[in-house]
Amino acid sequence: MSEQHGTQPAQQGVGPAQYERLRQKVTAWVTGPGEEWAGRIEATGQVPEQLWAELREEGFLRMAAPRSYGGHGLSFTQWMGLMEIFSRSHGSIRMIVHVVNGIWRAMDPFATDEQRKKFVLPAIEGDIKIAFTLTEPGNGTGADITTSVVRDGETYRLTGDKHLITFGVRCDYYLLAARVEGSTGHEGTVSLLVPRDAEGVHVEDTSQTMGVTGTDHATLRFERTPVPVANRLGKEGEGLDVALGGFLTPSRISVGMSCVGLAQRAQELALDYAEARHTFGKKLSRRQAVQFMLAENAADIEAAKQLVMHAARTFEEGGEDASMLSSMAKMTAVSMLTRVTDNALQVHGGLGYWKTSPIERVYRDARAQRFEEGTNEIQKTVVFRELLRAHTQGGNL
Repeated sequence: MSEQHGTQPAQQGVGPAQYERLRQKVTAWVTGPGEEWAGRIEATGQVPEQLWAELREEGFLRMAAPRSYGGHGLSFTQWMGLMEIFSRSHGSIRMIVHVVNGIWRAMDPFATDEQRKKFVLPAIEGDIKIAFTLTEPGNGTGADITTSVVRDGETYRLTGDKHLITFGVRCDYYLLAARVEGSTGHEGTVSLLVPRDAEGVHVEDTSQTMGVTGTDHATLRFERTPVPVANRLGKEGEGLDVALGGFLTPSRISVGMSCVGLAQRAQELALDYAEARHTFGKKLSRRQAVQFMLAENAADIEAAKQLVMHAARTFEEGGEDASMLSSMAKMTAVSMLTRVTDNALQVHGGLGYWKTSPIERVYRDARAQRFEEGTNEIQKTVVFRELLRAHTQGGNL
């Protein structure tokens, strides 16, 4: 049984012609069936299993995975180009595609051959759902986690609480970060795949959110829940390596690109409305105040996109500053999205406030990006920590 630790080598990606076909396929689905699904989700407040099945059948849940794993073999930067398109869709659709195409990255470098067959490949195929489970109600999302395990032979006994867990209600496993009882800091942290139906797992459905309607979220409590040691990824002490490096760095870049895509959708809606709406005999698009807002939006979106892509290329190439750049990209893109969606809603005037207007949903969905994968305050902390480290070591940052 082999073990593979560290970052997986960058994928070469697909050729231009094949990539363009994928872009066209994703665009056609997002603007066609995706919009129909968006209406159903908003009307019912639910994301049905049929949508998951359709995304799986279209191949959208395995696009970022290697060909040897049944994926499309896209490079990370190519995948970001498709995330940009998916993000123009409903927030819950974007969330499913984002998480499923990313969670295998966290597991794979630390998985044994047996774990790869049991967890990684089925997750890529969509046969099982795995929820990333880090955040806790009483502390942060890093070395201060308090959820703990005690080893009992070949079993861990897991105790603690987690909250704000996306797909925490409907998942099959939790990819969970905990620590060996009595340990501190990074030392003693473990990454476990915890069965959803294990003894001592208590799930509270907390899915009623402002935006990203239909995505299920949960608050979890574990009471001496038995987890096989065989379900541990990597070694004791590597739990946060799995969570922070394997998932959060690329995921923050992906969230940054999600902000870009959603901002583009808001801008598109604002431009359409400004062209269609007349006031006092003139199109809104001929009003200088509106022109200035939309021009600022365009520059804002492009600037954020270029930083996100720079972070994506750095991660793809294994650059040491990928983590810092992912936080820079995420916090910059989130701030951009806030400004762009606010301007876009303002262009719509009072009509944009009604649920019958598409910009209303976009505005609500955009707010979620400000805390997904860490608030901007967390991102600034990460960036400053790296700046200080480089400064004390005589670096140039």
